[in-house]
Amino acid sequence: MTPFTVLAGRATVLDRANVDTDQIIPARFLRKPRSAGYQNFLFHDVLLQEPDFPVRAGTAAVLVAGANFGCGSSREGAVYALVDGGIRCVIAPSFGDIFAGNAAKNGLLTVVLADAAALLGGADRLTVDLPAQAIICPDGRRFAFDIDAFRKRCLIEGLDDIGLTLQHEAALAAFERGLPSWALLAGSPAP
Repeated sequence: MTPFTVLAGRATVLDRANVDTDQIIPARFLRKPRSAGYQNFLFHDVLLQEPDFPVRAGTAAVLVAGANFGCGSSREGAVYALVDGGIRCVIAPSFGDIFAGNAAKNGLLTVVLADAAALLGGADRLTVDLPAQAIICPDGRRFAFDIDAFRKRCLIEGLDDIGLTLQHEAALAAFERGLPSWALLAGSPAP
C-alpha cells in the first residue's frame, strides 16, 4: 500500500452523522473486481438522490465527516471506494470500529477529532502530518490527534498485512528449512 506521511490537499465536508458503509458503496457493487475501479461506486445511490452531494471521486484527498462515520456492515469495499476515489484521510468525531480497522489496513488514515466540522472554517485545504500527529489549517491553526503506534507505523511504512508478514520472510524460510520434508508436503501423512 502507499505510505502515508504528510498529505496536503483539498478537503471536503460531509456534515452528517451515521454515514454507513452501504451509503459509501452499495452492496450490489461488491461483486465487481476491485480492478473495475471502486471509485465509480463511491456514494453511488446517494449521488442519484442528492445531485449536490459534496463527496465525489477525485475531488478531495481529505474528507471531514460527522460522528460514527463508516458504521454498519464490515464492508471493506467502503474503504476501497474511498481510497480509489482519492480520499486518503477521513476526519470525524468517531468511526465504526470495523471500518477504522479496514481503513488502516488499506492506507486510509482515520483521525478522531471531536470538533471535526469546525476544522475548516471556510477553507478547502488541509495538511495532515501523520509523523507529527497534527492537522494544519491554512490559517496556521494546528489540531493534534492520537493514533495507535502500530497503526501509525504501518501507515507511514506502507505496510499492509502481507507487507508485515514479508518482513519476517527470512525467519519463515529458516523455520521451513528446519521442518522435516514430510511436513512441507501438503496432505502427506507423518511417517
